[in-house]
Amino acid sequence: MSQAEESSIHSTWNIVRSVVCIILSLSFIIGTPGNCIVIWTVCTKMKQVSPSVLLILNLAIADVLVLITLPIWIYSFADSWVFGVIFCKILVFIIYCSMYASIFLITALSFERLMAVFYPFTIQRYKTKEKISLVMFLIWFLSITFGISVIPFQETEEMNGRLLCTCRNYSSNRQKVSYLLLETLAGFVIPFLIICTCYMCVARRISRMNYQSKQRSERLIASIEMSLTLDEIVGRGVYISGALVFISSCINPLLYAFAARRFQNHLRFAKISKLFEQMSQTVTEEGKKKSLVITKQEDTLVNTENL
Repeated sequence: MSQAEESSIHSTWNIVRSVVCIILSLSFIIGTPGNCIVIWTVCTKMKQVSPSVLLILNLAIADVLVLITLPIWIYSFADSWVFGVIFCKILVFIIYCSMYASIFLITALSFERLMAVFYPFTIQRYKTKEKISLVMFLIWFLSITFGISVIPFQETEEMNGRLLCTCRNYSSNRQKVSYLLLETLAGFVIPFLIICTCYMCVARRISRMNYQSKQRSERLIASIEMSLTLDEIVGRGVYISGALVFISSCINPLLYAFAARRFQNHLRFAKISKLFEQMSQTVTEEGKKKSLVITKQEDTLVNTENL
């Protein structure tokens, strides 16, 4: 390789490094305080927490776990990875565990919204503390399990004279294809299909309802789902596209703040708690009304036929 080619590669790599560091820095600066505010609001300002808000709380926790690792990644891209292979594996495990948790939580949130709209009376029987805790345990258990699966393959690699924690070392192409297939199916394809199906069904039902508050709540949840889905699609690349995945961890608090801006008579943090309280109440209540109307219509038809 000529000196000119080496210089060009080195220059390109410096640009890529700079862009990655900027994206990660912005994600950390915006996302960390934003998600901490969400956690603080739910834990201290809400008397009752619905399953939807509990899922959002766990989503914020998963995002914080990802975001607090960013200073280390920023340093490693700006300079070099100096923390060793073991710490590289641990950090990647935390990120993958949190990413899987985010995906599974969004999927569960979509399914919970579907049940709240179509089967509001049925879902009330499952809103016990024990059953909700079981769902959360299963989500985090699966997330940890899938996160652990990446540990044996994660290694450090040298690039342009610098050590990076970005290498996957597979024993064979078959092992590589099998793992990437599992990762794609469990981390993207299956959740994406569930989310899209739930959202289309809920959107169809919500469009028939009258109150705008419910539609706003569902649009907020749909925005969270779409932001995560888009970042998952983008994140199939390397370096810059991979760095963009972290944007999903900082965008959710911005969506909450944007959706809560209409509460003019509340303080800034109180607006977010008011939004979460509304999300806890409106859809289920309207779903009950809708079910009662349908039940009454069916009873009327039966009585008419009997006459």
